[in-house]
Amino acid sequence: MIELVDDSEQHRGHGGYNPAGESHFSLRIESPAFAGKNRVERQRMIYAALGDLMRERVHALSIRASAPGEE
Repeated sequence: MIELVDDSEQHRGHGGYNPAGESHFSLRIESPAFAGKNRVERQRMIYAALGDLMRERVHALSIRASAPGEE
């Protein structure tokens, strides 16, 4: 399960805001790949998958990552 919300408009006038949008996001993701991993390990996996997008396009990303069966 992946749920990605563009929160950019909520940050109008704040640092990193891009008038074109796509600068601030909230991500909720569930994957068996996260089983046995702590919060930091999960975030590192996500950042690695996003690659250059995190350095060039995305200013802020709020992450809620879980394995199946976790809340």
